[in-house]
Amino acid sequence: MFVDEAKIFVKGGDGGNGCVAFRREKYVPRGGPSGGDGGRHGEGSNCTGHSGQDMILQVPVGTLAYDEQSGETMADLATAGQRVMVAHGGRGGRGNQHFAKPWHQAPREHEDGQPGEERHLRLELKLLADVGLVGFPNAGKSTLISVISAARPKIANYPFTTLEPNLGVVNADGGSGGEGRELGRTFVVADLPGLIEGAHQGAGLGTRFLRHVERTRLLVHLIDTSDFTDADPVRAFAIINNELLAFSRELGEKPMIVAASKLDATSDRTRLEELRDFCAQRDLPFHAISAATGEGVRDLVLAIASRLEKIPKPAAPDTDAPDSVPSAVNNS
Repeated sequence: MFVDEAKIFVKGGDGGNGCVAFRREKYVPRGGPSGGDGGRHGEGSNCTGHSGQDMILQVPVGTLAYDEQSGETMADLATAGQRVMVAHGGRGGRGNQHFAKPWHQAPREHEDGQPGEERHLRLELKLLADVGLVGFPNAGKSTLISVISAARPKIANYPFTTLEPNLGVVNADGGSGGEGRELGRTFVVADLPGLIEGAHQGAGLGTRFLRHVERTRLLVHLIDTSDFTDADPVRAFAIINNELLAFSRELGEKPMIVAASKLDATSDRTRLEELRDFCAQRDLPFHAISAATGEGVRDLVLAIASRLEKIPKPAAPDTDAPDSVPSAVNNS
């Protein structure tokens, strides 16, 4: 089951109470107060209590943590190994040794430990990919990712076959990496469930999966121009682009390559050429492909790799920032 959202409750450990104790040893008739501080519990003989162990919650790379009540972004864990403290443990109370004064030599006062922080968190996963495949249902996105990568999504001749995002790693230059050969340019592609008009209002599967292409650097918009659809490809482009803009202006303005799909089933290429002219007028790179026969696919993959070389990768989060600490939940 694909789970990309979760709500959890976290609580740091409570601090231990300070100890009230007095030193009692042979030949030491007036040992005085010896209550230790509550680390996570206090002890006699001026011993500070033991600290609790940190609790580390492992999450997938690309997870964002939000404070459910304030909406504050607690962490954006976009880098492997990145960790952040979300709940501090409570401070231990002082033992009675700290309350001894010349005029008060047998104190029985102590401090209680402080409670640990607690939060209701909402965890949201955004997949990390370089390229996002978008388009109407049954536009050929799943077939394409299965051809250009090792991903094996469900493929069928009906809409909404894809019900969750799929990731695939594409090797644009075809090197195997064996016998000293370089792998060449590689990139990660995310195949999203299809969008329909009104998706931002909840139509179809809605736009809940669009967050998974928010981190991508490039979108590839697949449009079916085959004989099996009566849809106007130019209008199809406009509908999907409007849905992207309605979800996020940044997403709607990402660099894009347009690909007319199912070329093998396109005998009348009038609409394909209309789409090609439309893209030329807007300076949008255009490719016509058939994932079933492989026609044009190689050129599309090379174009994607070349375009990615010109788009800078987003800066990685600063793992040395003050709010980044060695654990996800401190149970001390």
